Parts: sequence; structure tokens; C-alpha cells
Amino acid sequence: MNRIVANALKTLRLVPRATLILMVLAAPVLAVPSMRADAGSTIEAPALKKTGVGFVLLISLRRG
Repeated sequence: MNRIVANALKTLRLVPRATLILMVLAAPVLAVPSMRADAGSTIEAPALKKTGVGFVLLISLRRG
């Protein structure tokens, strides 16, 4: 009987710790849908102008 009580007490001590760990791990997953719902929070950078330097570099490396 003492063994059953000891196991029950050990389990009851682990429950708050396990709950806290699960809450910490679940918080980012549960926060994603709320961030996607707000479309105004997206900040986008302006598109960069393409100068074509990559093509010139590729041709010069192939000839060299």
C-alpha cells in the first residue's frame, strides 16, 4: 500500500512541472494563427533593382 501511495505522490509532484513545460512548448504554436489573422502586421521591404552583374560575372568566369 505504501508503494502505491508513494507512486501517486511522485506522479502528483510531476503534474505541475509537466503542465508548465507543455504550456511553454505550446505557446508559439498557438500564437501563429493569431499572427496570421492580422494582415496589417506584415512589413515588406521594397524590391531591389536588378543590375545584371551576375550574368556578366558568369560570362567572365567561363572565359577565364
